Amino acid sequence: MAEAKRIRGGNLLARALHEKGIEHVFTLSGGFCNPALEGFMECQMRVVNCPHEQIAGHLADGHARLTRKPAVCLVGPEGFANAVPAMMEAWGERSPVIFVTGSSTLKRQGAGGFKEIDDVTIAAPLTKYSASITDGERIEEFVDRAYTIATSGYPGPVHLSLPVDIMFSSFPETAASGERPFTNRPRPPSRAWPDPEALAGVLKTIASAERPVLIGGHGVWWSGTEDKMEAAARALNIPFFNVPYHQKLLGEDNDIYMGLADVHQYPPAKFALEECDVVIMVGGRLDNQMNFGNPPLFPDSLELICVNGSHEEIEFNRAADQVLLSDPGAFFDALSALKARGDWRLDRTWLDLNLTKREDWVSETLANLAAETDAADEAGDNMHPLQLPLDVQTCLTPNDFLLFDGGNTHFWSEIAVNLAGWNGQKLAGIMHPGSYSMLGCGVSFALSAKSLNPDSTVVLISGDGAFLSGGLSIEAAFQEKTPIVVVIDNNGGLDCISQQQERLFESGEHFATDFRDIPFHGLFEGMGGHGELVETRDQLVPALKRAIASGKPACLNVKAKGVISPIVLATTSKRDKASIE
Repeated sequence: MAEAKRIRGGNLLARALHEKGIEHVFTLSGGFCNPALEGFMECQMRVVNCPHEQIAGHLADGHARLTRKPAVCLVGPEGFANAVPAMMEAWGERSPVIFVTGSSTLKRQGAGGFKEIDDVTIAAPLTKYSASITDGERIEEFVDRAYTIATSGYPGPVHLSLPVDIMFSSFPETAASGERPFTNRPRPPSRAWPDPEALAGVLKTIASAERPVLIGGHGVWWSGTEDKMEAAARALNIPFFNVPYHQKLLGEDNDIYMGLADVHQYPPAKFALEECDVVIMVGGRLDNQMNFGNPPLFPDSLELICVNGSHEEIEFNRAADQVLLSDPGAFFDALSALKARGDWRLDRTWLDLNLTKREDWVSETLANLAAETDAADEAGDNMHPLQLPLDVQTCLTPNDFLLFDGGNTHFWSEIAVNLAGWNGQKLAGIMHPGSYSMLGCGVSFALSAKSLNPDSTVVLISGDGAFLSGGLSIEAAFQEKTPIVVVIDNNGGLDCISQQQERLFESGEHFATDFRDIPFHGLFEGMGGHGELVETRDQLVPALKRAIASGKPACLNVKAKGVISPIVLATTSKRDKASIE
């Protein structure tokens, strides 16, 4: 009997990932990666070589967020530390990235091997599963376990550490083929079905509500149930709010969408939460963004219900008055059924009142901005950071993507998309850093959006500090011939931090937050792209149209003034405490 062909461990890894249907692999091609790269090449899998391991992780994260499918970040032992920030960002948004990192030889583990580090322990708090592959013949088993955990319940990143001796050693290509499961094709993720008695109690509370509010978080996105959520909210006339920092579940132009459940970035949320009697939060966590479920964000006058698709999220939401373990889609079906069986009689009065509050806020904000913009034009001052994203959106169509990255730049852009959405602006998608506010991932996310949507215009609005944190990832755009447009909100420093310092420091001054006048547009031109300096508002839109038309990675270096955003202003009064919470 002929002996089974033997292949390297890295090839076994590639085949196992290919069988799972993995479509995107991101790496920095170090020597450790070579056996896996040979396997990816033989499987004809798409591999993107990145200039830095953190960029590889952010690109995998971006692709996973947009496709809602796992992507792979493969880096060597020395690259593990560089990939940790991307691991943390993926963890904040529960993005199912499979991180595969090299480690010192299993044979000499604990003896100070080449580039040895306890990567499994370091990655454990930032992933759903972190393990070292201890036997080359079990590679397929470890991949199957990691994939299943990454996609089950609420998804999230996982980490596999592959010792270098297992990566390079040879094993039978039929390793583990005689064990169950006999096929390692991906299975649909398991869903939690609600206990009928618990569901009935929650629905009874909701059915008696006169002023309910629906808040959606990342669990809705990852379960792919935002359409069911919209249908339920529309049928029952319930105003909808998005958990801050997480994936946008509805378009900003949607007529049941109000804005972020954030009283600073969207002040009408304060009215809604103070006046409502029942809050239904689905797929979210009662963390710092939600004030841990406490007043004043959630007054004690309302009933707080949390619906989550996994035990870990339910256990996190202990502060809720009622909790329900349920797949979001199953819950939204049950919610919609209230009206179908005649148990729901709420008219549009409450919804329309919230829409009026949104309209009033939009009108007041735009009027104030117009006055400030006129004054700035007269004085020859730089553009307001809220005017910048509003003007950028005038060049975008419903087929296009807008991304933002930074501190104040992020916050002002959040406000701008709400304002523009009320006035009918439609976009194909919006992306930004998640709950950890990781600066520097914007370029990578823009690359993901463009590579997955090649016929769309993709524009990133980035703060200058955010671009300096991760802007060299733009090299991947040139390498992959991916034309994105980066609009830099250049206010000459870490403005979000300097504004806090000016209110915290006794001197009223800021310190160690300024940048020199950096010619960001020149960087793009030097790399073979398109770059322009924009010094006045009237130059912005024509320059943006030229950048889009160039068909190259492009940069607009926009001179903007530093204006403190509402959320930063709100947190500065708390900086004398141990935290901002």
